[in-house]
Parts: sequence; C-alpha cells; structure tokens
Amino acid sequence: MAELKHFKLPDIGEGLTEADILRWDVAVGDTVTVNQTLVEVETAKAAVELPCPFAGVIHEIFFDVGATVDVGQPIVSIQVGEGELVGASSGSGGEDLVPTPPIDGGLSQSVGPTSPNGIPEREAVLVGYGVSGERGRRRKRAKPDAVPAPSANDAFGVTPGAHAANAVVPAGRGALAKPPVRKLAKTLGVDLANIAATGPNGSISRLDVEEAAKLPAGTTTAAPSVDTETRIPIKGVRKHTAAAMVSSAFTAPHVTEFITVDVTDMMELRNRVAARREFREVKVSPLLFVARAVLWAAKRTPVINSTWDDKAGEIVVKHYVNLGIAAATDRGLIVPNIKRADTMSLLELAQAMGTLTEVARSGRTAPADMSGGTFTITNVGVFGVDTGTPIINPGEAAILAFGAVRRQPWVVSSDGTERIEPRWVTQLAVSFDHRSVDGQQGSEFLADVAAVLRDPGLALL
Repeated sequence: MAELKHFKLPDIGEGLTEADILRWDVAVGDTVTVNQTLVEVETAKAAVELPCPFAGVIHEIFFDVGATVDVGQPIVSIQVGEGELVGASSGSGGEDLVPTPPIDGGLSQSVGPTSPNGIPEREAVLVGYGVSGERGRRRKRAKPDAVPAPSANDAFGVTPGAHAANAVVPAGRGALAKPPVRKLAKTLGVDLANIAATGPNGSISRLDVEEAAKLPAGTTTAAPSVDTETRIPIKGVRKHTAAAMVSSAFTAPHVTEFITVDVTDMMELRNRVAARREFREVKVSPLLFVARAVLWAAKRTPVINSTWDDKAGEIVVKHYVNLGIAAATDRGLIVPNIKRADTMSLLELAQAMGTLTEVARSGRTAPADMSGGTFTITNVGVFGVDTGTPIINPGEAAILAFGAVRRQPWVVSSDGTERIEPRWVTQLAVSFDHRSVDGQQGSEFLADVAAVLRDPGLALL
C-alpha cells in the first residue's frame, strides 16, 4: 500500500530560520531515489542542495522558485510504495517528516511515532542538520511553469551581477502569481493569461492586475518598451549581510586608518615564488602575501584577533586565526574563512585560498565555512579600487582592506640621495572596534602589515 510523506525544510545549520527556493530538480510525477537532489535553497549564508530521504514519486511541490520558506514547513510530498495511496488528499494528510541519518551516513526513511494529535514525538533531521524554526502554514505551489533560478556568477574578482528580479515576462508565457494576486484577478474579472508580468522573478504583481482591470475586457497588456526601474528582492545572503552590517556599524565604534606602501619587493618575491615547482599548481597572488603579513602582524598585536563579549564583560583574544576572505557573488557578499590559517605554510595557505575561491565561485560554500571567523581581509583592489572604509564582520575586532597594486612614481632613498622611480604601490586600510582595540594597537598592527609587504624578509623574524 502506498504512503504519502512530506519532506520539511530542515535547519541547514547555524540556527537559520528560513531559506529561499532557488531551483527545483524534480517535477510532479518524477520518480526519485534516495540521496537524489530534490531542490536547491539559499539560506542567509549559502546555497545548499537538499537530497531526497527516500525513494518514490513526487506527488506535490508546495513552493515555487523564489518563495521564502520557514524551517519546518513541508516543501514537497512524495508517494512511497505501490498500491492504493493512504492519506492522499492534496495539501493535507501524509506523513510530515524530515529525514533522519542512519549509521552509514546516508539518509533513512524512518520517522518516530506520532502523538494522538498528529504531531511527531521525535523529529528526525538531515545529516549534520538541526531542527529549529516555527512550523509555518504550508502554502500550495502554483501550477504554472516556474521561472528558472539564476546561475551563479564569478565569486572572486568579478563585479557581482544583479538577478533579473523584475524582468518583464510577456503575456501568454505562463501566469505566475501569488494566491492573493490570483484572488484579486478573479474578483476583478481579469484573465491572468492576458497580463504581462513585471513583478519579482517574472511574476504577475497586484499592480499588473489593477492596471489590466482598467482596460477593456479581452485586452492583452503589453510589456513596457523601456524598464524604468529594477527591484531586487532583499533575500538570502543580501538580507543577512545587510542586517549584520547595520548591527556592526551601530554597535561597534569603528575607527579606520590608512597607509600607502611600496610593495615592489613583495611583487618580486611573488614572481620568484610562483616560478617554484611546488607552487605551479596553485595561484600565487598578491593577496596571498597580504594574508601572510596579516597573520604575522596579528601575533605581534593579539588583541586585533579578538571578540567583544558584552554579556560577559570580557574581551576574548583568540590564539588562533580563522582568516576570512570576502568574496563577491551574484547573491551578495560572503565571507568564508580558512580555519587555523596561522598554522599553515605559505604553500598550504595558497592551496586553502585556491579551494576557497573555487568553492565560492561554484556557489557551494558550506555554512560552516562562513562561521567562526576571527579576522577578515577584503580585496577591493580586484575592482580597481585604491582603498575604502570596510565595516567589521560581526563577532570580530578588525578588518583589512587591500587596494589595487599600481605602478606609481615613488621617492627612493639610498646612499643619502633621493630619486624618483616607478614602483609597485598599494594602499591598505584597517577598521577596528575601538572598544577592544585602542589607537596605538590598531596603528601598530597596520604598520606591521605594511612593513612585511615592504620588506617580506621581516616575516622570518
């Protein structure tokens, strides 16, 4: 006898309470197997593919691409087994569950017993996931074709591209609209198939319906010839980043200091290192040497690598460095970090940065890789920017901005004489939390970073 099971959106880590549907890899009627990817969702930290916990046939999909779903809400129902379906009423019935991990690390089909009122006594979870968030009311998936999810853009060194959140969809290509909009259209006697969609993700908005209602019956609305504005939904990474930056800016008193450095010797060392056999398979960029300089300078000024614990009334100095590297993606800025970067050799650091870059570009950075950072570097130089006033990543005490490296005229002194030569020059800026780091400490740290970039041999001390 067949059984209907509901798959709930799990907590993908770090206590996240919601996620956006980016892409469905299945459709109603598809046969699925255990661990087959069902859907890709975007949390406040990363895009994550969710695997199927059991084998069966997709019975119903409850949310469209672009929808925001609370943790704990059913997102898809799957018919398991053969024969007459038990609990097959649309939108209700069936077994609500999140998959539980078996001993072998795969995904199990088991679920705990339910109480008399139908609530599971034991909530199962995905491997490595927890369960949290309120159980919101399930929304039914609209039947028309969904709009494809946008693909990821280059995460490092490429200006992030905005999604076509409000691209105009001509009439007759599928009436994608939320239930309240559909209800309004029915009330006003408007045929959704005759409306050009201008809402988020190609959906028909309330305004589209209201404008269509003013036209003669049977008239098809035309897409505007020129877009006058573009609206980008504040979701996922952008929503999280905005909240975090506002909190940081208005909680930690920021101080920013700047320094201009002749990095000619560092650039020459970069060329020599890149030519070595062991480095031929990794990217040796100027950022690698900036990271090395930061790690060296942090040992000399440990408080720069700390956290302000307001509840405990303590400054927590970290004796390890989880080095964050800010990455621009088409979903917004993310800051994955390299765990225990302070223990790595130059080659290991280069390899770790290469892996971090590759994963960020693929849009598959795990939430765990974006938590626990202790210090961050933002490389604004890849955009041709000289410097800036970076905002501290929440939970950290400082952040360094690395500007563009340019050939510039520079005054060089030797043997008591001065001359002007073309040199490689860059600008650095450090923002620090003045509660934890005083002006002397912030200045000494920045001066140390600059000193190592000016004379890389200092790192041997």
